[in-house]
Amino acid sequence: MLSLLRRLKLSYAAYNVFQRRRLAHNLPIYQKLGLSKRYYSPISSRDFAHLPAGAGLPPVPALAARLAATPSFAALPAASQASLRAFEDNGFAILPGFFSGEVVDGINQELHQLIASREISVRYVNKFMFAFRKSARIRAAGEGALRELVAALLGHETTLFQSINFLTGSQQRTHSDSIHMSTFPLGGMAAAWVALEDITPDNGPLHYYPGSHQLPYYLNADYQNEGTEWLIGDKAYTEYEAYINQKILEAGIPKQVFLARKGDVFIWHANLMHGGEPHRDPAQTRKSMVFHYFSQAHICYHEITQRPALL
Repeated sequence: MLSLLRRLKLSYAAYNVFQRRRLAHNLPIYQKLGLSKRYYSPISSRDFAHLPAGAGLPPVPALAARLAATPSFAALPAASQASLRAFEDNGFAILPGFFSGEVVDGINQELHQLIASREISVRYVNKFMFAFRKSARIRAAGEGALRELVAALLGHETTLFQSINFLTGSQQRTHSDSIHMSTFPLGGMAAAWVALEDITPDNGPLHYYPGSHQLPYYLNADYQNEGTEWLIGDKAYTEYEAYINQKILEAGIPKQVFLARKGDVFIWHANLMHGGEPHRDPAQTRKSMVFHYFSQAHICYHEITQRPALL
């Protein structure tokens, strides 16, 4: 269970008072939806329970038309184009060799320089967070053609919100990113994972469950973690993981493991269930990075902590 101090919504709101520039993105959408919220106010799925599922979103063309109108899509090989066209059905797209070896080598070199200079350091066991803010090469990889493709998949302009770099496998249990990087309406986030070296069965490859994005979005209320007016929920994250494991078993969806090659990209839907396999060989690295993107047409927040997203 979380400590009382970490559960206090007031402590998050007090910090956010000084973050108006990074939180103001939600205000026009709050107003459009008639929500009485300040830019620093706590926010969760409970605040949207009275609203229709797609409230506030403008109509968008069908996916095939959006992709056809995207210049970077036309430059892709046929197999990558086909995978992107199937995104809404499968919940993911695979783009083999999207980044050249030269680009990947430059990213790895720059990351190691940032680590050596201590401009970035490990957080959450093995994650190098937000390196795109320090590295022009990492930012360039997440912006440009890749962000353009993600925007076409989402149907809205996007913001590159977060990067995470790994030197070893994440080994994270199966989850949906929507519990961490949440939106209203649902589905306004996507992620792109990049292999920065060849991935083997022994160095912690990515796993995923095709079609699992069509399962319900499991949020705080689903595992009794809504909290109160003043406190966020008190459940440990392991309870969410156990809940998701049970739902996957009930759905009977087979797991797939992605043995990527250097430069491959895997784009996933906001609700695709995924995680990291065990890193069985400690002598091997598993260099990779993931970019998370928020739609600019959605309210962006974090369901577990009930905080608006700092962009």
